[in-house]
Amino acid sequence: MRITRIDFECRAGNYATAVRRRDSDQIEVTILTPDTPDGREHNVQADCQEDIFSMAECLQHHLDGHRGTNSMIHDYYRELLKLSDC
Repeated sequence: MRITRIDFECRAGNYATAVRRRDSDQIEVTILTPDTPDGREHNVQADCQEDIFSMAECLQHHLDGHRGTNSMIHDYYRELLKLSDC
């Protein structure tokens, strides 16, 4: 089994998708908020834990609307790891 897509929904109007295409070495993350209805795209190296953690920090901040605690960030990090090579 292989997970290829994860959808995140947090505060009303804040969404994100994380996609890993077959044979890709990157995770494509799109963040959609009321401020960016067309989305903000990010590419994350699928084999780099630091890159994935940094994306988790970004997701948590944009989707929850505030700087979160380490455990809040790790909730996003654990989900992104499902798409990674780590």
